[in-house]
This record gives sequence, structure tokens and C-alpha cells, in this order.
Amino acid sequence: MTRKQAYLCAVAGAALWGLIGIFVQVLYNAGFTPWQTVAIRMIFSVVLIVGCLALWKPSLLKIRWKDIPFFIGTGIISIVFFNWCYFTVMDEATVSLAVVLLYTGPLFVTIISRFLFQEWLTKRKILSLVFTITGCAFAVGLLPAFQTNVSWFIILVGIGSGFFYALYSIFGKYVSSRYSSLTITAYSFICASVLMIPAGGLASDIDKLLHPDVMLYVLGLAFIATVLGYILYTAGLAHIESSRAAILTTIEPVVAITVGITLFGDTLNPWQILGVVLVLASIFLIAEKPPKHQETS
Repeated sequence: MTRKQAYLCAVAGAALWGLIGIFVQVLYNAGFTPWQTVAIRMIFSVVLIVGCLALWKPSLLKIRWKDIPFFIGTGIISIVFFNWCYFTVMDEATVSLAVVLLYTGPLFVTIISRFLFQEWLTKRKILSLVFTITGCAFAVGLLPAFQTNVSWFIILVGIGSGFFYALYSIFGKYVSSRYSSLTITAYSFICASVLMIPAGGLASDIDKLLHPDVMLYVLGLAFIATVLGYILYTAGLAHIESSRAAILTTIEPVVAITVGITLFGDTLNPWQILGVVLVLASIFLIAEKPPKHQETS
């Protein structure tokens, strides 16, 4: 794979993640709750991910059993709860606001890494934190006039999505040196599904789930916005620097916000647009590789 193809793969994968709102909103209209939607994404995605790896490269499914607690961390503590928070904000507010609050994740990664891994808070990281906090304040309406139509519950749940999203990187760091990102992804979804199969609440709505029109979007959520996105992004990541790939993921919120505005009628005032720009800028700041003598995250 050429470097150009690697960049295209990474961008395409992140863009597919940004399409998630299309599938989630249809499932809400069909009567599914955010918690059930999480279950749908976990269960159907794990079948596809594990199936792909079993056929393509079964060696990636080999792990040490003593690492299971870390996959429980990435799968249940992170993926399940960040998805629930993310989907709840989509349901109660807008797709655009949900994705902006989700991208508080790098802020939490930076703070937690300082305490767990003794990673230094460089000037670039501190400025990124300021941009993230200020940008989110503009996005939810707390700045400039401290007037917001969003409930504090939704704001906290949205910030929670960023916190749980960040935990994927934290738990994943402990096993990232031993496994490929696809292995970590697969076992994260396996652990998530172990919880969501009995606790997802889908048994009572199985007829609704198996309706052909609904199933089309279920498969879209699992394949297009999840599995294919991960495969493309991981394929690109193998040939480019992770710091550059992280910058490329900014296409995800751009696509998600575009979907929210064009398909679901989300509106952003000038202050909220400024907030989105600040949050995106914070990702560039924290992902850009600093000089070699500085500590990096």
C-alpha cells in the first residue's frame, strides 16, 4: 500500500464512523432506545468482526487469557458506556452536539495519562485542553452569555461520552504492545457483547428488529459505520504515523455534523460553529508530533 492509499484508507474509515447518526436515528424512529441501539451495534458488529478475522487472519484472534480484564475495560467500561452516552445525546439533543461532546475524549486522555503514565503536560497539550473546554462551552451555549437550551443532564452525559471514549485509549495502552489494533477491537466488542446480549433488552423487540427495513439499517450500523470503518482506518494506520492518523480522524465530526445539518435539520449559530472549530483545532494540537526531546502522549 502506498502512503497516499494509506491516508485515503484512514480518512475513509473515519468518515464512515461519522455516518453513524443516519443509522441510529432510523433505529430510534423504529422504537429502539439508546441502550437497545448500543446492544444492536455491539452484537451485530462482533459477529462481523470476528467472522472477518476468522476467515482472513485467525492468528489475530489469539490472546493471553490474563489480558481479558483489559478487554473488559475497553469493551464494557469504554465502548458500551461511551456508545450509550453518545446515542443518548443524539436522541435527546442533536447529532452535531453529540459528536462535539464526544470529542472531549482527548482532553480526558491527556489528564488521565498524566497521572497513570507520567506523561508531561506540554504547552501544546495545555493549549489543547483550553481549546476543548472553551469549544464545548460555546457548542452547548454556556458561552458567551451562559444561555443554553440543553439540559445539564445531557451536557453531563455528553461529557461522559468523551470520558468513556478516552478510557479505550487508557485500557488499550496496556495491551497495545502485544496485539494489533484489530485484535483489541475484536475482543473489546466480544466483551461488550457478553454484557449486551443478556442486558440489551432486545428479546422483547425481536420481531421489530427482524423487520426487513429495520434490518437494513442494523446491518448498515454494524458493517458500514463500525466494522468497515475500523478495517479501513486500521489498514491505513499500519502505514502512517499514529499522530498523523489521529489528525485524520477529525473528518469524523465534520461528516457527522454535516449529516446532522443536512439530513436531520440541526442548526448551528456562529458561536456554536466557533466551538466546533476550537474542538477540532484541539485535536490537531494534541495529535501533532512535537520535537523528539519533548514527552508525547
